[in-house]
Amino acid sequence: MRHTISVWRTLAAGLAGGIAFVLGTFVTFRLFGGSRQGAEGLLFDPDTQHAKVITVWKELEPLPRILENPPIVVGGMLAFGIGYAFVYRSVASAWPTGLHSRAWRLGLIVWLGTVFAEFMGPFNVLHQPLNLSVLAWAMWAVCAFAEAYALVFVLDRGRSERRAQGERGPGHRATAAEPHV
Repeated sequence: MRHTISVWRTLAAGLAGGIAFVLGTFVTFRLFGGSRQGAEGLLFDPDTQHAKVITVWKELEPLPRILENPPIVVGGMLAFGIGYAFVYRSVASAWPTGLHSRAWRLGLIVWLGTVFAEFMGPFNVLHQPLNLSVLAWAMWAVCAFAEAYALVFVLDRGRSERRAQGERGPGHRATAAEPHV
């Protein structure tokens, strides 16, 4: 018997994943990377970062939306988390069970999307040095895997117990061919 995951649980998992992603970006890019106004950090040190990246991110008007109006971008990150929850829900039955194996697969999917954007934007267009791009890719990995673990945990919570019981729900009665537990 196949267990159907409710839309509400999927939305909750997506929000949990989105919140984890936002927190990951706050810790990595804002605190360590130096993306906020007036900060240098690991990604915005003028001695190591290409001037074009710093100019576009911190000086050239209009500034990135995450600096000018953070709720819009944070809302988008939450919406992407919900989108990933629906993607995960559609493929989870084909993946091996277990939090780690599923979170790593989903995390890799999320990470590939972020790295592609980083590769085409800061690395390709703005000439960010390769070593700083690799550092940014590692920061995106923190965000992607935080999102994946939160999302999988919320969406799959309780599924292993149901599997152990043969997907029996409350009030399930054993048939003659099925042992009564």
